[in-house]
Amino acid sequence: MSDVTVLLKKLAADDPAAIGQLFELLYSDLHRMARSRLAQNGSITLLDTTGLAHEAFLRLNQAGRIDLDSRGRFMAYVSKVLRAVIVDFARKRNAERRGGDQVHVTLNTQIADEASAPADDIERINDALIELEKSDPRLKQVVEMRFFGGLTEQEIAETLGVSDRTVRSDWERARLLLSVTLKR
Repeated sequence: MSDVTVLLKKLAADDPAAIGQLFELLYSDLHRMARSRLAQNGSITLLDTTGLAHEAFLRLNQAGRIDLDSRGRFMAYVSKVLRAVIVDFARKRNAERRGGDQVHVTLNTQIADEASAPADDIERINDALIELEKSDPRLKQVVEMRFFGGLTEQEIAETLGVSDRTVRSDWERARLLLSVTLKR
């Protein structure tokens, strides 16, 4: 039994120290996932790679009892957490951009529209994923793990118990469905 599996069992048994040990053991993987996501579009949030990884850890720590049986399932769960962190930060950034408690001063509306596009895109992608989950939950999982988690096709296939080819097919279907949804 691997160290990760032992820690996941401790985590399922509600051992409070297990999440810290698991984070330490998988930190490089979590950091890689965060870097992969931010490399695609670093302007989405004001987070850097380390900040995103640590924010994900804080949310994992707050989640309490996590009952997962494999490293792959845990990394899929981390992908969901990264998605939630990114979406929350994008929403917060959009709210702040729309004013919050700040005084509004418009300098150039074209610049403002261009600056808000990435955060708006994240919210639209999140809404599209919610719709996608209603029609095909596995497609949503593939998008979450690949887009938000930066997992490889092989890692996704192992986690979902399907072939690499199925993951590639699911990814293409999901991209097509999301592109149609996002054009609305």
